[in-house]
Amino acid sequence: MLRATLKSLLARKVRLILSGLAVVLGVMFVSGAFVLTDTLSRTFDQVFADAYAEVDVNVASKPNVQVSEAEGAPVNPPFPAETVQEIRAVPGVADAVGLALADGARLIGGDGKVVGSFGPPQLGQNWIGESDVVQLREGREPRADDEIVINAGLAQAGKVNVGDRVGVLTLEPRRDFTVVGVFGYSGGRDSIGGSSEIHFTTAVAQELMLGETGTFNSVSVTAADGVSDTTLRDDLAAALGDRFVVKTGEELSKEMSAAFEEGLTFFNRILLGFAAVALLVGTFLILNTFSIIVAQRTKELALLRAVGASGRQIIGSVVLEAVAVGLLASVFGLAAGVGVGALLAYLFGQFAGGLELAGIGVPVSAVVGAFGVGLLITVVAALLPALRAARIPPIAAMQDVATPDRPLTRVTVSGAVITGAGAILLALGLTDNAGGSALAVILGGVLATFIGVALLTPLLSRPVVALLGAVFSFTVPGKLGRLNSGRNPRRTAITAAALMVGIALVTGVTVILDSAKSSLSGLAQDNLRAELVIAGAQSGPRPPSFDRDVLTEAAQIPGVRLADGEYGDMAVVDGQRTWVAASSEPAALRQIFGAEPVAGDIDRIGADQMLVRSETATGRGWSVGSTATVQLARGEARTFTVSGIFTSEVFTNPVVLPESVTADFTIPNPIQGFVQLESGTAVDEVLPRVEALLADSPEVSVADRDAFIEQQAGQLDTLLTMIQILLALAIVIAVLGIVNTLALSVLERTRELGLLRAIGLRRGQTMQMITVEAVVISVFGALLGVVVGTGLGAAVVRALREDGITDLVLPWTQMGIFLGLAALIGVVAAALPAIRAARINILGAIAHD
Repeated sequence: MLRATLKSLLARKVRLILSGLAVVLGVMFVSGAFVLTDTLSRTFDQVFADAYAEVDVNVASKPNVQVSEAEGAPVNPPFPAETVQEIRAVPGVADAVGLALADGARLIGGDGKVVGSFGPPQLGQNWIGESDVVQLREGREPRADDEIVINAGLAQAGKVNVGDRVGVLTLEPRRDFTVVGVFGYSGGRDSIGGSSEIHFTTAVAQELMLGETGTFNSVSVTAADGVSDTTLRDDLAAALGDRFVVKTGEELSKEMSAAFEEGLTFFNRILLGFAAVALLVGTFLILNTFSIIVAQRTKELALLRAVGASGRQIIGSVVLEAVAVGLLASVFGLAAGVGVGALLAYLFGQFAGGLELAGIGVPVSAVVGAFGVGLLITVVAALLPALRAARIPPIAAMQDVATPDRPLTRVTVSGAVITGAGAILLALGLTDNAGGSALAVILGGVLATFIGVALLTPLLSRPVVALLGAVFSFTVPGKLGRLNSGRNPRRTAITAAALMVGIALVTGVTVILDSAKSSLSGLAQDNLRAELVIAGAQSGPRPPSFDRDVLTEAAQIPGVRLADGEYGDMAVVDGQRTWVAASSEPAALRQIFGAEPVAGDIDRIGADQMLVRSETATGRGWSVGSTATVQLARGEARTFTVSGIFTSEVFTNPVVLPESVTADFTIPNPIQGFVQLESGTAVDEVLPRVEALLADSPEVSVADRDAFIEQQAGQLDTLLTMIQILLALAIVIAVLGIVNTLALSVLERTRELGLLRAIGLRRGQTMQMITVEAVVISVFGALLGVVVGTGLGAAVVRALREDGITDLVLPWTQMGIFLGLAALIGVVAAALPAIRAARINILGAIAHD
């Protein structure tokens, strides 16, 4: 039986290779995700190890507000310079160097634009001299207040040389400096982890990076000979108390690595999610392939039963073929995944400013994932056809058999039940009735819906395929192609379902994002009462900001009624982390954002007062006159009194503080500006004048309201494009499914094709017949995907109605494009099978058994 199985496998190697290719692509995605995250994890382990290589112990002030990577960088409040002397006096300390170090020093390059950073920090600090790690390559150290040194990576990115005069943005507006030196790092590196560094004199670093001179926010401590890092850490912690965080360099390195790996884990889950979609589509392909092969081998399997093979041996034979396909696909998928992971890691390194990558490795998780997923998917998909093969009666070997169509009752009932279960799960997840497992319930609902619809597809295939095929029935080949595509509902359904999954996900996401874009744009158009908006595109943890004096000068421009600057930060309000805002013009809350008072006065804010949204007031139990303790990123905690409660469709910050406290924000400058014009004033008259005021703030620009809304909505278009690219793999696998189905179908109908050719069907007509069959199946799958995706998208939009997503937008243009592409996919997929069918030997085909 084993020899018979192996001979059968070798005789059908081409068709099995096609089905195995689907597993290769899915496994490639899985193993590539693990290779990528492993490479980046080891890269940043080394980056952080290098960054703290010369640090025995670090002493830093404890952040007032803890923030995540997505929320920005934590602020270490400054402490008096005298603290460094206290640390030097602790027994076991050989030396202590105060650092005025913070993220947020942005260089304006030779082209007048800010040198961007998509992830790595933009550090500014005081120059503390050369070391084993940091070495000057050109020039000298900064001595005057208008002198800086920069690392070689930043010099290359900004096209800056020693002696150039450049602008630098920090906590303060642009200030010009002369570059007097360029430094690199041990090992010939131009940067550590792609970060940019600007070093000032100590007094200037304190002023620009910490906000006040005579202070530091961390201290690098060197242990005396014979004193261990951990011992010194414990002694310093005991001497300094709980105002400071004291850690060894090794601890800091591990802590930073762990935080980065947490973000990588989230990224890895996203990639694995798309891999799961690809593998789901691949499952349909493999199931169809083995079903067709079993149908074609009916007589062969019946002969095996007749000569003594048991049903268990027949199952083992089919499963063994699946294992062989799964093993080979896993090997090739793993190899392809290593290549894809290495390529993505390289692109990430280039995108991050020339990050030097660790060597590409193959982690155990990639190997286990590749073989586990590859084998599991293939065997599970082949199991149902294997069970069907075991039920073939021996008597089938004695007659000319064809696999009869089975009733669709059982599969239809199963499909209806599973689809209903999916709908219930989606309803529970989307209406917040799934406890703490909303995401898992929603994903389960989507999976169940896809499987249920796939099971219902055979019932739909005959009438829908007949309707679609009617377009081509004006010719004999077209009519034959239509009849062929509907002759086996199950086969057509599985092939179409593979394409349905990819199209449905793309359509659903498009419906959701287009609806969100329309809703938010409409909300802004109706409620944002500013003709001009000052803002910039955020490319890192810090949003762009600009000089607050811009607003003062803008308010003096003829025709300007109101110029408002908006500040934002994370704070701790009564023990809870909360986003807070501040406004340079409190009246803007009502006049620009259309806020309405619920209680108190919202047109002004006193020095120790705050305004709150009505939802926040209700949730916190606040009313006018209530007090709350607010701890900002800098400074001491202060008590504020609620002086007004408001509601607004546009302004979503829960707490508004007076502008006077923004000096203690992480970014003490406005991050957005809104200019309202007098009635009758033309936007074109004011916009150039405001634009001129932003000459020293190249991170931001001014635009009219429509352009600003379009820019914000464009971020959703970028997200949609990324999702479509990732889902393209599933659609590619679906195309392979159509190719495989047609190829096997041509082989199955060899004698039929020979007879058709014998009675006058020409080669071109044969190719047309196969192409029509492919186009009908492909368009049927796309049509299913559009309908299912629209339904899923509409359900999500309906569930988000209370969150402001009120418009349901159906992307008719994209739907038409999807159906058009499906027809094109059918033509492409039919090419090879059609050519093979046209070249068939007529006499040999008629004699084929």
